[in-house]
Amino acid sequence: MSEYDYDLIVIGAGPAGYVAALRAAQLGLRTACIDRWRDREGTPRLGGTCLNAGCIPSKALLESSLRYARLRDEFAEHGVLVGGITLDLAQTHARKQAAVQRLTQGIAGLFSAQGVDWLKGEGRLLGPRRVAFVPHGRKKPRTLAAEHIVLAPGSHPGTLDTAPVDGTYIVDSDGALEFAEVPKRLAIVGAGVIGLELGTVWRRFGAEVLLLEAQDTFLPIADAGFARLALKSYASQGLEIRLGARVLDARVSGHGARVHYSDADGEERQERFDRVIVAVGRRPSTGGLYSDDSGLQLDERRFIGVDTHCRTNLPGVWAIGDAVRGPMLAHKGAEEGIMVAERIAGGQGEINYEHIPAVIYTEPEFAWVGPTEEQLRQAGIPYRSGRFPLAANGRAVAQGETDGEIKLLAHAETDRLLAAHIFAPQASELVAQAMIALSLQGSAEDLARTLYAHPSLSEAVHEAALDISGCALHLAKPRRKSET
Repeated sequence: MSEYDYDLIVIGAGPAGYVAALRAAQLGLRTACIDRWRDREGTPRLGGTCLNAGCIPSKALLESSLRYARLRDEFAEHGVLVGGITLDLAQTHARKQAAVQRLTQGIAGLFSAQGVDWLKGEGRLLGPRRVAFVPHGRKKPRTLAAEHIVLAPGSHPGTLDTAPVDGTYIVDSDGALEFAEVPKRLAIVGAGVIGLELGTVWRRFGAEVLLLEAQDTFLPIADAGFARLALKSYASQGLEIRLGARVLDARVSGHGARVHYSDADGEERQERFDRVIVAVGRRPSTGGLYSDDSGLQLDERRFIGVDTHCRTNLPGVWAIGDAVRGPMLAHKGAEEGIMVAERIAGGQGEINYEHIPAVIYTEPEFAWVGPTEEQLRQAGIPYRSGRFPLAANGRAVAQGETDGEIKLLAHAETDRLLAAHIFAPQASELVAQAMIALSLQGSAEDLARTLYAHPSLSEAVHEAALDISGCALHLAKPRRKSET
């Protein structure tokens, strides 16, 4: 009889944790997953923030708002005339919750099929190979032993002392998905990924949206030229983005909130809004995750310290997802879960952290993978670029979605693909083509010699690859001698 209750205990059932548990069970490990999430009715739900209050509900609202805006603003151009358009926001939320429930129940079904024990309650690391588990509704902990423990607590919305959240008029990104009515004037503190997506939702639904961004540069994590392209596009959609705007104070005032901020010139302003969303990034949810005497090492920002394979400083204890270094992305956490499970089972799971795609789900979508041109120049890496505008793509013209561009970067000497930057409809799907080429160490020529369906948005990737050697067929540029 084993001295351990399980081979592996995972604490946290977000994309990192539940994927780690499923992969471990597939590999024959006796696996349990402890998770504390409960919905507004108190029902335990798997999937963590991503499925319950992040990725999935936000994308459901983004899709609903896009369809509403197109019906209101674009269908007449297609000869589809509709009168008396109204928004039933309650039904929109109901559809969103149905999508969430379907997916969270799906994970529960996967756990059952793979034999993962779902332990509903709080989990806390006591030290190597020991976990305290307190079921929902109980106070007394039960100590569980496992040969390996994976910490996957996820993250939570960041806060500002100058803009305290009250949950009604000043909310975080979770609360921004639950507005019962469309605010007339909406302020969003932060013009990063979260702020842009939320601003897009409520702007399409009819709100006047102002994003206050403290940084002087828009989306500094992205390609500078494409960030400027995106900023222009967002402005044309009605999003007002003020850079260098620092919030000095935001307080509830009557049935709304008053925001006091300084602009890029240092001039102080005060404006009143119906709602304010604080979207200033996320923080690792490591509070209460471990006992003080566990010996677990964290850095000054409360991230758990790990090596390249997600091992902590404690034997048999691993950490993955938003609570460790690297981008806070669900797909990154899920791949870490797979890697760790495979290594625990004796395999050689690996992740290439240089090839993690990022996406902003606006319309057009903004996606990229690999370094920017500036980063390549700073690193002294010779490169060539190829670009292709959506305005020259047949499918984009037919769809009436010509706002955007694709850029590929390849090594100037070897032609090996280095990066892709895409601002286009379905960029989250198009970037996967570059991801495959990067993963296989492919070249720009590999993409250029691939046959693409016509008409399709993917042809823009093909043309950008052709443009690297000066051979783009549907782009009027001076001819230059191409390599053979």
